[in-house]
Amino acid sequence: MKLNQRNTLVTGGSQGLGRHIVEAYLTAGANVHFCARTAADVERTQRELAPGLSPGQRLIGTVCDIGVPADVDALFAAIGQAGPLHVVVNNAGIYGPIGPTEEISLADWNQTWQVNVTGTLLVCQHAVRAMKPLGGGKIITISGGGATNPMPRLVAYAATKAAVVRMTETLAEEYREDHIDVNAVAPGALRTRMNQQVLEAGPDKAGAEFYAKNQQWADGGAADPSLAAALCVWLASPESHGITGKLISAQWDPWKEPDKFRALATGDVYTLRRIVPEDRSKPSVT
Repeated sequence: MKLNQRNTLVTGGSQGLGRHIVEAYLTAGANVHFCARTAADVERTQRELAPGLSPGQRLIGTVCDIGVPADVDALFAAIGQAGPLHVVVNNAGIYGPIGPTEEISLADWNQTWQVNVTGTLLVCQHAVRAMKPLGGGKIITISGGGATNPMPRLVAYAATKAAVVRMTETLAEEYREDHIDVNAVAPGALRTRMNQQVLEAGPDKAGAEFYAKNQQWADGGAADPSLAAALCVWLASPESHGITGKLISAQWDPWKEPDKFRALATGDVYTLRRIVPEDRSKPSVT
């Protein structure tokens, strides 16, 4: 199995995409430590998944809000007792406030940054400290549509997801010589609790177009989360060694063909970058 005996952490692993990643990692042979914000979610996930564990395989859950530094400290203290850490998936995140930008509160804005950006940073800091002595590791962050496209009425989410991708690219360069591969996954539009939050907000707050898209996704037009989970398995495996600093679409990029993907993923391909006129066959004005 691709991840046999590898120790992994999945934040926000009790529901939605995080739950799919936990299950995919267990199927691939990994030991999984996951966290969620409530004890009920942790206990439910462990109870439901424990019967499928292989002999000797570990599934450990910890209550943790990644936006709280003390929680993250305690999470990694618990992880450290279980042996070396090979893989981390930064899945935990929130949509934050939905509505016209001029109406959102500073408290809601700050909370979104605390969870999506500061929380991801805290987890990455601990992960790097754990992986450097091992001579390498894998860090995966979950991106979102806001990273590459404007998202009117979800300004906090869009801004934080763009920040997370740039953080991913920066860490990839900073720790390249330590052989820690850091990549971001764009899972596509999923039918999750975030999808439900948009529907509950309604078209007046979310905007008619975005609300209609979420209604379509809720009715069965969403992406298959198992695709993103499978991509996370590949990025955690030895097969992807050396691929780092990339934002990879689970739906649209050819990661299922590793040789083809490696040939394409050179230079600034699959990264955030500034588009200049020459990129659109328009000469710059001098």
